[in-house]
Amino acid sequence: MDGSLPMDSFKFYIVQDALYLKDFAKAILLISSKARSEEERDAFLSHVINISKVEDKLHTFFLKRWGIRLEEQEMSPVNKAYTTFLLSVAYSGSYPEALSTILPCYWVYMHIGKLLYKKGSPVEEYNRWISTYGGKEYEKGVKWLIGLVDNIEASRLEETKITENFRLATIYEYLFWDSAFRRETFPFRVKI
Repeated sequence: MDGSLPMDSFKFYIVQDALYLKDFAKAILLISSKARSEEERDAFLSHVINISKVEDKLHTFFLKRWGIRLEEQEMSPVNKAYTTFLLSVAYSGSYPEALSTILPCYWVYMHIGKLLYKKGSPVEEYNRWISTYGGKEYEKGVKWLIGLVDNIEASRLEETKITENFRLATIYEYLFWDSAFRRETFPFRVKI
């Protein structure tokens, strides 16, 4: 890792991530309404607050620095498909099914953050991102969610759906990162 990620790809990624997090926070709020206890519900609400305090703040910093107005941006095709999937399962799926759709995002970011944190980057913007996801505080929240999913009771039918949802969300994570690197857009403008 030498910091050679094209800055235009990083900018595109930040825009897409900022758009993604708006729907991701909605999915977490829907999931919190299905929580088995007040403690779990409150933990999810805390995650939504953290998104607002930490991740939104990070994106706002970058967008302001680059002169990008988020409200003028459109979701990439993969981002739109991914968030539609998350919201659909959060709304209509069981609690375990919904948890399985959000876990890959947390887990992937923790893993990548930790890998990059060890090496750092000569690029200031990249280091700012790395420090957000490579730290112990973020890891603590992810490990809580992993423990929750590991210990949740589910029917045999739910277990199949949980596995499928987890796999699909993980694939969407890969596609999201790849799409951002390639700066993929719809062939036609979607916003009117």
